Amino acid sequence: MGTTNPLLKMQGISKEFPGVKALDNVDFELRHGEIHAICGENGAGKSTLIKVLTGVEINERGDIHLEGNPIRPKTPMEAPALGISTVYQEVNLCPNLSVAENIFVGREPIKHGKIDWEGVNQRAAAALARLNVRLDVTARLDEYSVAIQQMVAIARALDISAKILVLDEPTSSLNKTEVANLFRVMRKLKGEGIGIIFITHFLEQVYEVTDQITILRNGRLVGQFETAKLDRLQLIARMIGKDLAEFDKAIKENVQDADPAADERTFYKAERLGQQGSIAPFDLCIGKGEVVGLAGLLGSGRTESARVIFGIDRPDSGDVHVNTRKVSINTPADAIRLGFGFCSENRKTEGIVANLTIRENIVLALQGKRGLTAFLTRKEQEDIADRYVKLLNIITPSIEQLVGNLSGGNQQKVLLARWLATDPELLILDEPTRGIDIGAKAEVQKLVLQLAGEGKAVLLISSELDEMVRCCGRMAVYKDKQKIGELRGKDISELNVMRTIAGGQH
Repeated sequence: MGTTNPLLKMQGISKEFPGVKALDNVDFELRHGEIHAICGENGAGKSTLIKVLTGVEINERGDIHLEGNPIRPKTPMEAPALGISTVYQEVNLCPNLSVAENIFVGREPIKHGKIDWEGVNQRAAAALARLNVRLDVTARLDEYSVAIQQMVAIARALDISAKILVLDEPTSSLNKTEVANLFRVMRKLKGEGIGIIFITHFLEQVYEVTDQITILRNGRLVGQFETAKLDRLQLIARMIGKDLAEFDKAIKENVQDADPAADERTFYKAERLGQQGSIAPFDLCIGKGEVVGLAGLLGSGRTESARVIFGIDRPDSGDVHVNTRKVSINTPADAIRLGFGFCSENRKTEGIVANLTIRENIVLALQGKRGLTAFLTRKEQEDIADRYVKLLNIITPSIEQLVGNLSGGNQQKVLLARWLATDPELLILDEPTRGIDIGAKAEVQKLVLQLAGEGKAVLLISSELDEMVRCCGRMAVYKDKQKIGELRGKDISELNVMRTIAGGQH
């Protein structure tokens, strides 16, 4: 763990935005040679704390000491000069430049009045070798995988400064092998005495690689704990500020109250529906009051099926019946008119409109369903937005807040509110809890079951099998762009899903 004196000490840090107290008297300590996780729900203050540390946001109150010396970075350029570098979830590099150029851009060594390209390439190779990465540094960055690009970003960060490395959601786009390699690098840097701040939503990774955990909730410090002495349930309870049993109890009650005959009341039925080159023809029924899951590994065909069902991708085979009536769904407008709603897995590019307000985002689909001639009045819009902000517990000072200013979890709730406002008969949810915190996940799961309890049909796609098992009464299993099996009732389990995928059963 290094020396006993902290490498970094933040005391009484406070930060306010219009109508929101993002940080309220927060303390944080990081020691030399320590990997320290910051955990909390979306909106807990994790990102704001890092932004204050790195000069993205100005520290309003409180003190920051680095190796015992007071610091107050006012711009993002000052933090690296002090020895603090950040690598973000989305790698902030130039894909059209070489690996070496990315590492040294803006800091190229000069020789005889010109850039010393030989020196740039040699130093870049040495910087990557420090991370056990060996590759052609003269090749363009975009020729390499996201995992390699992330290593390049870390190499650049370490070459600029080598005291504190902040990793903000670094594993979200990595597979298991790439995550394991990143963790090896983190442990190596830890052994060199570097302090690492690790922000992630993956709790298993927190326990695999960190020494300490600091928990934030609603902008306040819950506490700092040794990872080895804080079990997972205690961590979850402290993060959400509630007993996890409350959520489990509510979910189990909803499952028990569900009508066992609900799947007999078919709302949607597809026979041999498909699109050549995208998804093999499949059969699927979704009943009123039923949650049907699409399970499978990444790229198995789940999202492709949802897009064909909603008409985003036009099917080239199969028949569809809605409420026993044969219909054609070739565009999303067709689906919306039939009472469908669709929450995309990519809320940033296919969901929310970041520069519109919460009110405007929520009423978008309803206005589209009504048509251009049936405008919603401002009063109607406000009433609808207020209703769903309260229903979904969207944390915001006002419905006129820009959606881009909300946390990821609250953005997801706004997207859900948009489709709930249309009163859909069938709601398609593609990865509705991806990238959001535990508390928001539990609330979304409860909402899914409540909708089914009200007689809605729900199609759920999630990469988290425990979430699918918890919510679904029936589950279609996908592999290699085709439906290979179906599970229902007591047969639904994580083990049976994996067995179906491994066995390729139809």
